[in-house]
Amino acid sequence: MQLEAITWQRMAERLAGHLDEHTDEHAGEHAGERAGGHGSPAREGSWQRVGIDGAPAAGTGVLAGHLADALRLRSRPALVVPAEGFLRPASLRFEFGREDVDSYLGGWYDTAALWREVFGPTDPGGTGRVLPDLWDPVTDRATRSPYTELPPGGVVIVHGPLLLGHWFPFDLSVHIRLSPGALARRTEESARWTLPAFARYEAETDPGARADAVVRADDPRHPAWTGLTGPTG
Repeated sequence: MQLEAITWQRMAERLAGHLDEHTDEHAGEHAGERAGGHGSPAREGSWQRVGIDGAPAAGTGVLAGHLADALRLRSRPALVVPAEGFLRPASLRFEFGREDVDSYLGGWYDTAALWREVFGPTDPGGTGRVLPDLWDPVTDRATRSPYTELPPGGVVIVHGPLLLGHWFPFDLSVHIRLSPGALARRTEESARWTLPAFARYEAETDPGARADAVVRADDPRHPAWTGLTGPTG
């Protein structure tokens, strides 16, 4: 894997430029659907979805924030949606214990809610009315956050762990990878039990092959990436 040293800010600018380049293409694809009589011409194909995948220790929110800023400088509305805001209630997450790897991989995140509240509204013919979060894992209560009206041309940036194993309809995806040693060092002691889950995720899902770009961030001050190569699997 050939890697290029780059800053997070420059990476975000490159990703924003790629999204801009593909906006017309994206709209053109859905113009054909509109010609077939499906939905509203003013709304269809108006939004793009980005996934930034990585373990909590990878700090996916850093790139998500830089990308949102880069898009706004291009007059593109952007909404950052942390996957952590769509955790399921503790009674469901901890049904089989607080450190159950299988539950973490398949039952901690409310993927149905992400489909319903984030991806559905930004599908062709959607409303653009996105819920930025649903559940507060600290209080273990619903956040009651208001919906965000994302205008046509807007971009939703979803970031967090285990995103590339659910077939979410991302227009652009980035996987931030840490070596096993770096992942162990940068994972909080209380969360070390999740390390086998991320090893399984790498082995079973191969997120690097599914992503449009892979970032190595063992040292978060000096990331390197593949550039936008497109998924290979």
